[in-house]
Amino acid sequence: MNAHIITIGDEILIGQTLNTNAAFIGEKLSLKQIKISGSSVIPDDEGLIIAEFKRVYSTNDIVLVTGGLGPTHDDVTRKSIVDFFETELIVNNEVLSDIKNFFEARGRELTETNADQALVPKIAHTIRNSRGTAPGYWIEKKDKIFAAMPGVPYEMKAMMEDFVLPRLDEKFHDKKNAIVVKNLLTTGIPESMLFDRLGNIDELLKGAKLAFLPSQFGVKMRITVEDKSEDSALSRLEEIEQTIRTKVGKFIYGKEEDKLEDIAAKLLIDRGLKLSVAESCTGGLISHRLTNFSGSSKFLERGIVAYSNAAKVELLHVDEDTIMKYGAVSLEVARQMAEGIKSISGSDIGLSVTGIMGPTGATPAKPIGLVYIGICDEKICTAKEFRFGDDRLLNKDRTSQAALEMLRKYLLGIAYDD
Repeated sequence: MNAHIITIGDEILIGQTLNTNAAFIGEKLSLKQIKISGSSVIPDDEGLIIAEFKRVYSTNDIVLVTGGLGPTHDDVTRKSIVDFFETELIVNNEVLSDIKNFFEARGRELTETNADQALVPKIAHTIRNSRGTAPGYWIEKKDKIFAAMPGVPYEMKAMMEDFVLPRLDEKFHDKKNAIVVKNLLTTGIPESMLFDRLGNIDELLKGAKLAFLPSQFGVKMRITVEDKSEDSALSRLEEIEQTIRTKVGKFIYGKEEDKLEDIAAKLLIDRGLKLSVAESCTGGLISHRLTNFSGSSKFLERGIVAYSNAAKVELLHVDEDTIMKYGAVSLEVARQMAEGIKSISGSDIGLSVTGIMGPTGATPAKPIGLVYIGICDEKICTAKEFRFGDDRLLNKDRTSQAALEMLRKYLLGIAYDD
């Protein structure tokens, strides 16, 4: 069983938009044991779209298309589908009702252009859109499946998870083996060191697969196990996971779609602790991430961006002589920032960051990517040095991640010695 993924849109071709849709669809299909024969990106050109439909439809069992279903003149996918399948457009009253409700809920007037999206190919089963206005289409013809979805990622993902994937399960329910996947999320350890700590990979996996997926936030470890039944596959996966946790467990902060800020937030709430954050080089990013958590008012007392030396002295009571002697980017200043934010806020914990994000501001002794993170409670006040890269925005992400990980380990009583 082969599938081809087609992404439609000029913005993808010119690099204005990343093709995350194809990556998402490819991953989901692979879990269904559906082989991806190829993936292509086609501009908003009806002739080229139809030509690509003809090329891939003849050699694949499944064709999944995203993009070009919107209401504007450059959205030509619907017309291309109509021409390719030699069908016609008809009004779908359920879709029309969905569109009307969508506009009413937002206090907007329904336009003729948007109402036109209720016209769907007669040959298609319509995939209703719970997050937007453009419906998707599911077409079965000559034992082949053709599905088209909007290019907006969160609309496409909803259609894949709510309709396309369940329908594929029904269609191909007699697959031989079960495949289970689990993602373990690590941070604070490079990919190569993580690999080395796991030891003999073949002995660990015994036929399963383990992928290392690094980013500026850490390394995701994706475990994939295939077996005769789901129960046996899950049993093997659990055994592999436990072995991995034994070897590198202190670097694993979550699984699947967990976010480090959510993990830290829940720990703070569970322990009834208040946190305040003093940020210099991250410019409020740590506080931003923490306040993405619903209920952050239960644990976050305040956040201060003390970017200048004067702000550090005035707002956080950092000793001016300390800055003069050691510099604003130093262990000593990070400690005093953490101590200062804790003291003025009355919080249980003070967390601080100061560093050189680049591309300017570095010296031979203090290079780009040098960061100090401080943490302070009623008993201890300490700081740790980090060395990141030379990209300013990536360094901000890495610094915020390292600070949240330092907080997580502190809350769990895990020594931060690596």
